Amino acid sequence: MDIAAMITKLFAKNGMIFSFMLLGIVMFVSYKLAGLTKGRIHGSAIAIFAGLVLAYIGGEITGGNKGIADVPLFAGMGLVGGAMFRDFAIVSTAFGADLREVKKIGFRGVASLLIGEFTCLVAGIAVAYPLGYTSAVDLVTIGGGVATFVVGPVTGAALGASSEVIAISIAAGVVKSVLVMVVTPFVAKPLHINNPQSAMAFGGIMGTTSGTAAGMAAVNPKLVPYAAMTATFYTGLGCLLFPSVFYFLTQMIF
Repeated sequence: MDIAAMITKLFAKNGMIFSFMLLGIVMFVSYKLAGLTKGRIHGSAIAIFAGLVLAYIGGEITGGNKGIADVPLFAGMGLVGGAMFRDFAIVSTAFGADLREVKKIGFRGVASLLIGEFTCLVAGIAVAYPLGYTSAVDLVTIGGGVATFVVGPVTGAALGASSEVIAISIAAGVVKSVLVMVVTPFVAKPLHINNPQSAMAFGGIMGTTSGTAAGMAAVNPKLVPYAAMTATFYTGLGCLLFPSVFYFLTQMIF
C-alpha cells in the first residue's frame, strides 16, 4: 500500500478529526482572504461561500444529496455540519451575553422579532407569487426560508411542501445570511449599531444567527453574543409562527 492510500484510509477512519482539520484550513484561508478586503467582508462569509462550493463539487462528483459528505474521505463533514454542532455553536455564542444588558431591551426585543418575522413573510410572498408559486403552503415555506434556512425546511416539512419548494427556501435563507454578513459592516454606523441593545434589536430583525454574528464580528466582536441571542430566538419563533399563524393568515388572503 502506497503512502497516499495509507493517508486516505487513515483520514477515512477518523472522519470527524479530519473534518475539523479541513474546517481549520478553510477558516484560515478565508480569514486571510478577508484581511485583503480590509474588514469589508468578514472571514465567515468567505468560509460559508467556500463550504457551498465544496458541497456543490461533492454533489456533482457523487450524484448524492449530502454534498461533500457523500465522498467517503469527507464523510465526517456530515457530522460536523449537522444539527448537533450547529445548535451547540449557536447556544455557546449566546452564553457570552450579559443578562443585565439583555433585560434592558425589554419590549423592543420582542417587537424586533415580530417585525422581522412578518417582514420575511411579506418579502417571500412578494418574490414567490409573481414566479408562479400561488399556494399558501409554497408561499409560507419560501417566506420561512427568507427568515432563515432553518425555518424554511421546518415549515415545508410541517405543511407538506414539495422538495423543490423546500430547496428554494433553503437557498433563500443562505443568500440572506451571506448578504447580512456582507452588508452589516456598511450599515452599522448609519444605524448606530454600537451597543448591546441596538445589536439585539438588529439580530431580532435580521434573524439569521450566522449572518448577524459574522456581521457583528466585523463591527465589534463584543456585540456578537447580543446579536446572536435574539437571532437564536428568531429561529425558534419562526418555526412556531410560520407553520401555524402565518400559514392560516396567508391561506385567508390567497
